[in-house]
Amino acid sequence: MIITKVSMFSKIERSLDLDVTAEEMEAWKSGMYIQDAMPRLNEHEREFIMTGITQKEWDSMGELL
Repeated sequence: MIITKVSMFSKIERSLDLDVTAEEMEAWKSGMYIQDAMPRLNEHEREFIMTGITQKEWDSMGELL
């Protein structure tokens, strides 16, 4: 499923094709922990869904500190 999010950090809109179903997205939006709703996703993919921040963007933030 294509997920499009706006980064909370940079405000840049990005889309990723993630192994997630509409049912899993709805379960998360209804209050299920994201790691339980979407167990196939890795931590970076789940972070993207929650915040719109990609792993590359997190890495670049570390360079700014």
